[in-house]
Amino acid sequence: MTFWKNKNVLVTGGAGFLGSFIVEKLKDKGVNEKNIRISRSRDTDLRIWENCVNAVKDIDVVIHLAAKGGGIGYMMKHPATLFYDNAIMGVQIMQAAKQEGVEKFVAIGTICAYPKFTPVPFKEEDLWNGYPEETNAPYGLAKKMMLVQSQAYRQQYGFNSIYLLPVNLYGIGDDFDPESSHVIPALIKKIINAKESGKNCIEVWGTGKATREFLYVADAAEGIILAAERYNRPAPVNLGSGFEISIKELVGLIAELTGFDGEIRWDTSKPDGQPKRCLDVSRAKEEFGFEAKVGFREGLEKTIEWYRKSLN
Repeated sequence: MTFWKNKNVLVTGGAGFLGSFIVEKLKDKGVNEKNIRISRSRDTDLRIWENCVNAVKDIDVVIHLAAKGGGIGYMMKHPATLFYDNAIMGVQIMQAAKQEGVEKFVAIGTICAYPKFTPVPFKEEDLWNGYPEETNAPYGLAKKMMLVQSQAYRQQYGFNSIYLLPVNLYGIGDDFDPESSHVIPALIKKIINAKESGKNCIEVWGTGKATREFLYVADAAEGIILAAERYNRPAPVNLGSGFEISIKELVGLIAELTGFDGEIRWDTSKPDGQPKRCLDVSRAKEEFGFEAKVGFREGLEKTIEWYRKSLN
């Protein structure tokens, strides 16, 4: 608890899905609300250098969550935007933090940084053993540059920056916009819409064979806060649940939990994305004692319940 005493904390993207949970965790740790600075994309564009300089003024700890991203369809439509926006935000906010003399910088990367055919479970040492899956490579590589920058700044300047690799997040407050949502909210929305409109069939991208790992958003926030408090090394760290599920099984589980008993049609002309995703989560446990607590079924039930309430 003493780590946070009298600290001024900047949370970029702090009004977003993960950011709102981080802010609540900081308050639980005793950080005064007036000492938490939240940068929102609508009023602090971190692609502009001066905004980054102003954002880190008098800040002790930066938690850089701000990112531009989305599901496979969004990434295929906007590869250049995703590369530029994420790369420039990361480069500038870390440089501004170093110049300001910030004590600790927590860089949040992405599972999309891993090579397309990484052996399961993904170990942090595998990160540079190939090129990422093509549909999300521009996003993944832009975020991966923060790891290079983080390690270079530590080596040359002694800058205490760490780099975390959270797996796919889901949970209460997720993005359900069909244009930008990830797989779980997209499927929940599609299946509930079909059920409520009386449709007896839904169409899902891909073959259903790809596997994914998911981490409940509150668990991710806890992992990030623990790492900020306790981890001070250059090596990247996975944040995940260590649980793998196929997209086909995922669709079946969401259908069961929502009471949808219609047909699932697979559009195999659409891409699956990365073939397999499941993390080795041992480093996070060893280095700062993080383990996911919320079971996948429980997390899905909470997310579905929240989404249903949000429709009323």
